[in-house]
Order: sequence, then structure tokens, then C-alpha cells
Amino acid sequence: MFKLTSLNLNGIRSAASKGLLEWVAQYKPDCICVQELKAQAADVSGRFEEIAGLKGYFHFAEKKGYSGVGVYTRHEPSDVIVGYGSTEFDAEGRYVELRFDRPGRKQSPKLSIISCYFPSGSSGEERQAAKFRFLAEFYPRLLALKETRDFVLCGDVNIAHQEIDLKNFKGNRKNSGFLPEERAWMTELLRDAELVNEAAEELTQRTSPSVRGGGMVDVYRKLQPTATDAAYTWWSNRGQAYAKNVGWRLDYHLATPAFAALARSEHIYKEQRFSDHAPMSVDYQFEL
Repeated sequence: MFKLTSLNLNGIRSAASKGLLEWVAQYKPDCICVQELKAQAADVSGRFEEIAGLKGYFHFAEKKGYSGVGVYTRHEPSDVIVGYGSTEFDAEGRYVELRFDRPGRKQSPKLSIISCYFPSGSSGEERQAAKFRFLAEFYPRLLALKETRDFVLCGDVNIAHQEIDLKNFKGNRKNSGFLPEERAWMTELLRDAELVNEAAEELTQRTSPSVRGGGMVDVYRKLQPTATDAAYTWWSNRGQAYAKNVGWRLDYHLATPAFAALARSEHIYKEQRFSDHAPMSVDYQFEL
């Protein structure tokens, strides 16, 4: 099995102080995608280039203590892509793609593993507008990549797609992360290209320029289509959200159909409190 994990660290130094490195050594994932490093290259150098035998590849934000993503892997990539070509968002350190191309491999001979951190709009209208801009330009980027290769994007998407993806869906309909436009973007990304219908026309231009269906797969929902309380991966630090399991499912594996078909089991490590997110893993019947 190929064990692939995604985790928003909310600061790699903070997560390390809470036992992250020891947990990775014990759990032994083949690959772990991390978001919100909140560190620069100098902070990682000599300390976090490798974790438990996994070599890291990173996209740091220009702003100190902000964003940043990485992929730690046991396997040598054939190529590393830092940033996705955005004049606005590449400066924020939101995308790193590792390519594992093996011409003789039967399953997914051209495969990318991506760690991505979508913007949050919870701080106000300005950042919500930025989030919509990100969604609008990122959607065609994913579709273009899907035309040429299989991939799995692991990351904090900052969107709860369905009502079963958060505890208090009724009270969050007007809040960032559960806005109709954000949910529609995700619906379109996951819509089978052969099943586009009139509902697609209701999407706003600011979130998706296409109505042809992204054809991507939400791997967790493929494996657990009806899970509710067990599906949450993030809990607010306010009140007793974690203790009461008042959570949101914000962390995803989004994969092309061929790779998603290899998913066999999933696990959300709620008991691991490295940050306000839980590690979310999927085992794939696959060998790099």
C-alpha cells in the first residue's frame, strides 16, 4: 500500500514541538503533504529538510510566518514544480507538485502528488475576494493538468462541500468556507464531464469560467459517502469545538479518476493534536 497523508501544520515549528516528527516516524507514511509551514527556507534548513527519512520539497511564502507548503517523500521525484504560474498567489507559497513519472509502470505512469493550501476568506471581504480569484484561476489549471497526467492534490481547501461536512451547516451558510459560490466551485470540480446539466449555469463567473465538469474525485467521499461527525478535520480554537466535535471537513485528497480508483482505506487521526487540523490519510493500492 502507498500511504499518503495530508496535514495543515499551522506552523511546522509549533507542530514539531507537539510531537509531529515522532508521530511520522511511528506511522511511516510513504508521502506526507503539509500546509501552513509558517516558515522560510532558513527556518527549515538544518532542521526540517527531512522528517523520519522523508525528504522535503517546499514552496515558501515571501511573507515571513505565512502560508507555505511542502511534500515529504521516501521516493525521489522525477521533477518538482514550485508554484502553479500565478502572478498573484505564487508569492504566498500555496503550491508544490512532485512528479513521479515511470514509463514502465502499469498504473498511472505519469503521476503528480500536489500539496496545496487554498486561501481563507474568513478574515474579511478583501481576503474572500482573493479566495474567489484563486478559485477562478486555479480551476482551469487543474483541468489542464488532468488532460496530461494523473494526480492527487492533498491539502487544506478551506471549503466544506456539503452539509454533512460540518456540524453547524445551518448557521454557516453566509460564512467563508461554506458560501454557495465556494460549494458550487467544488461541485463543478467534482462533476463528471459527461453529466453536466443546467445547474452548472448557475455558477458565478468569479468562481468558475467553465461549465463542462472537472471530473475530479473527492477520495474521502468515495470511501465514506455518508460519514458526518467522523469526517471532520478542523476545529475552531474557540469554545470547546474540539471537545464537542463541532468541526469542519476542510482537508481533502482530490484525485483524477484512475488514481482515485486505487484508494482502499482512509483514516483521520483526530487524536493527534499537532495543530487545529487532524492528519488525514488514504492508503492506495499502488507502488511508486
